[in-house]
Amino acid sequence: MNICFLIGKIISKIEFDFVIGDNKSFKNDKISVVRFKLKLLDENVLNIIGYNNVADFCYQKFKIGEKVVIEGVINNVGKIEIKNIMII
Repeated sequence: MNICFLIGKIISKIEFDFVIGDNKSFKNDKISVVRFKLKLLDENVLNIIGYNNVADFCYQKFKIGEKVVIEGVINNVGKIEIKNIMII
């Protein structure tokens, strides 16, 4: 597993969705998902994704233009999965 720490600004609308599983991978659970784009200090833009409690927290607390610090992992499709996030 890899860990990354990122500092940047939220530059897209925070999209919030629910996924309702119907197969063994989700075990019939409801999963909340949040997605947004983060612009780093070096001008690179990354796709950020978070699940469940992290997704709920991001959707309630953050908006476009806020600077944040993210602790996360890089998943197998190149998105950063949030493990912890806070405002600078």
